[in-house]
Amino acid sequence: MVNTEFVEALASDAPTPGGGGAAAYVGALASALASMVGNLTVGKKKYAAVEELMQNELRALADTRLRLLELIDGDAAAFAPLAAAYGLPRATEEEAAARNDAIQTALVEACEVPLAIMDQCLLVIESCSFVANNGSVMALSDAGAAAVLAKAALQAASLNVVINIGSMDDAARAASYRERMDDALAAGGALADQVYDDVLKRLA
Repeated sequence: MVNTEFVEALASDAPTPGGGGAAAYVGALASALASMVGNLTVGKKKYAAVEELMQNELRALADTRLRLLELIDGDAAAFAPLAAAYGLPRATEEEAAARNDAIQTALVEACEVPLAIMDQCLLVIESCSFVANNGSVMALSDAGAAAVLAKAALQAASLNVVINIGSMDDAARAASYRERMDDALAAGGALADQVYDDVLKRLA
């Protein structure tokens, strides 16, 4: 049942998949775990009052999970031109200038993809909050675990943003990316911690 293909690829000496792809993968796992809580809730008389809302949440989770799985390949695709740009010759001023132009162009997508991963992870955390508050109490620990995983994925993706904006010549764009990253980290981190703390108290 366990598919080890991605894990083995991640463990290899290949540059991709890397941290961004791993973050997207973990985010997808968090989404799947939150979905399990939802699926254990729907159809139960005890939770009939939230049936429709839970069905909506399950559809949202399916969308985020699909997007995160797509972003695993998206992260690898964004890294390829950046790696190629860093490998360009720079022996002359012209070569150095062309190399830097290529790097600056590639850095944009190399930031956009992890930011997109962060956006999706934030959505997963919001769903974790919903299923923790409205889902089957028999799966409460799973809702908390999903929130923890989604927060980890959020933070992991942010590191790819940090490393890439550090090489950007466009200070305004770099600042914009940092602001988006910081906002997602603040909102997602706080909510994930809230879910975890609440789940822990309820389990105890």
